[in-house]
Amino acid sequence: MKIAFTTILPGEGFVRLSGHELYAPLEEAEVLVSTFDKPVTREMIQSAPKLKLVTNFGVGFNNIDLDACRERGIRVTNTPQPVIEPTAELAFALMHDVARRTAEFDRKLRAGQAEPFGVMNNLSHSLYGKTLGIIGMGRIGQALARRAIAAGMSIIYHNRRPLGDEAMRRLGVFGVNNNLDNISPQHSTAINCLPRLEDEINNTTRHHGVVRYVSKEELLKEADFVSLNLPYTPEVRHLIGAAELEMMKSSAYLINTARGAHVDEEALVEALKAGEIAGAAMDVYEHEPKIHPELLKLDNVVLSPHTGTGTWEGRIAMCEIVCDNILAFVNNEIDKMNIVL
Repeated sequence: MKIAFTTILPGEGFVRLSGHELYAPLEEAEVLVSTFDKPVTREMIQSAPKLKLVTNFGVGFNNIDLDACRERGIRVTNTPQPVIEPTAELAFALMHDVARRTAEFDRKLRAGQAEPFGVMNNLSHSLYGKTLGIIGMGRIGQALARRAIAAGMSIIYHNRRPLGDEAMRRLGVFGVNNNLDNISPQHSTAINCLPRLEDEINNTTRHHGVVRYVSKEELLKEADFVSLNLPYTPEVRHLIGAAELEMMKSSAYLINTARGAHVDEEALVEALKAGEIAGAAMDVYEHEPKIHPELLKLDNVVLSPHTGTGTWEGRIAMCEIVCDNILAFVNNEIDKMNIVL
């Protein structure tokens, strides 16, 4: 089988495909290994008459013209598993960074502009006891929730539907409790993250360690941190705009490690300058690779160059899954593939 690549990837990552011709011309390729940063256009697909499979190196697949693949009956796969933990790690790190002002203090120290040690100097905000609002409670959102629970945070989330019992158990939390204040039994499930007695939960911890499902509007109004962890579709473009930013607390932070188009960056810049929210931490941008110039000037913004999945461990695992998808396709083991289309 002849395999083409949109990006030259190291051959040693694909040793399991020995016996197949790697880096074949697109015109001769039966398989195309695409990467999340390169588009697979209708024109490319039309120029590959033998193409049977597009296997994407990444969880997202909005870089691929799915309609063109569908018309030709071309299979499309992705590599969702390796991105979960690294992206959740980065989201948590960015949240911690912007709240504790780590990057800001680093810049000021290097520039000789840091305040001296003092009782009321260099203050920041703790994560402990705060509420994290997660929009998009899929696998990445749940991985972030586990980390936040361990840090002593409460979780509210908005999703297409509430999590089931099994997903709640996977969060690593304990017990079910429906007696906490402000929890609607129709729309919320509350669970405490440590095996405490019910009266201790109600009287002492209050809402710390609670996970509950809420509307998007409730989430924006209540959360101390709002994290976006949902895939991109045209329907969620500018999910966070001027109206949503106005709903957030003035002490709240926005975290985006999902897709840049989720946020109206012009509205975000205005909200940050006006003090409508306390800060933002971003790994993705509306017009990548360009970053809004005003974001680069603000101390209360932490920026990362789209590195959510960028770990050695993650990349190696992606290579392995791409190989698995190709080999399963060759062996007609469709049930073993990560099928998108």
